[in-house]
Amino acid sequence: MLLVQTQAENAGAQEISRLVGAGLAARGYDVHNLFFFRQSRSFDEPPQTVYCAPRRPGDPLSFLRFLGALHRRIRRMRPDVILTFQHYGNAIGGVVARLAGPAPVIANQVSARLTMPAWLRGIDRVLGQFGVFARITVNSHDMLRDYSRYPGGYRQRLTHVPHGFDQKRPTLSKAEARRHFGLAPDAIVLGSVARLHPLKQLDAALRVLPAHPGWTLALAGQGPDETRLRDLAAQLGVAERVRFVGEISPEQVANFLACLDVFVFPSMAETFGLAAVEAAHAGVPVVANDLPVLREVLAYQGEPAAILVDAADTPALGAAIARVLGDGALATQLRRAAEGLKTRYSVDAMVDEYVRLIEQTIRPAAEGPRRAG
Repeated sequence: MLLVQTQAENAGAQEISRLVGAGLAARGYDVHNLFFFRQSRSFDEPPQTVYCAPRRPGDPLSFLRFLGALHRRIRRMRPDVILTFQHYGNAIGGVVARLAGPAPVIANQVSARLTMPAWLRGIDRVLGQFGVFARITVNSHDMLRDYSRYPGGYRQRLTHVPHGFDQKRPTLSKAEARRHFGLAPDAIVLGSVARLHPLKQLDAALRVLPAHPGWTLALAGQGPDETRLRDLAAQLGVAERVRFVGEISPEQVANFLACLDVFVFPSMAETFGLAAVEAAHAGVPVVANDLPVLREVLAYQGEPAAILVDAADTPALGAAIARVLGDGALATQLRRAAEGLKTRYSVDAMVDEYVRLIEQTIRPAAEGPRRAG
């Protein structure tokens, strides 16, 4: 069993592949992980992990070397089935995998549409339509509706597999966690766990700070938008109230969440919103951008587990945060609904669905169960 991912970093897609891989290994599968390159030094890699390149290929020659390494590694491993993740993982990994051997490819669509260039969406459509992907998973009904416009050959391969998530249990008290992350013990702390990328729209969280001088913002993550966000904080005169924590391991996420009074999730595009789900279930009130997929995901039995607002509307976002800070009954209501998210998004249920897909893909169902190597 081979899981193929683009960059190695502590982000949502990598967390899902880690959970899937661990769940499959616990069920008797021999799981290997292949990353195109390592994005961050602090990445907490799973067992049996290999890389095709030390860093992102930056020129045509290094890209060709990367493709050669990818082909050789897949051919050498001879997996029974390959799971690819993220848009480049699907497109590049899927094509190279089919050239390297007969293993069927299960492509996992975990990238929001806005993150994919139009030309890549076109390639993805062709690969799914003509069977390079044996099966294609999506993680929300919103995504399923999005792909319902694709050709029939693509649609017939689609399967809805909701993400599961690990329950985050802190090892530090709130005071200890704040001390660990360099946050004042008596401050009102907003925070987010996200890749620092323009599509995460974290500047929206910065823009609420000038009108609320008692608030501090803590951001956990790394990415290409960090310099712009630091510059914006300085321009707004709030730099001393913004803490860039850097990338943290999955094990440290719970301690970071323990620091927070409100989790802010202003992302412009998501396929699921794993970080917001984890925060809500950890008991941190969530204020998120009003996206259709977040309306779907951040709810349990019809009860919202987060406050949704247009994050681009700075006064509205600030008012929503102030509301949840000042209304204890509302915060309790959100926490009560969020407790049900663990039932709705079970890791075991997610892995069981992958087992079903794998077994259906690697052999006819009538042959009886078998474990993939």
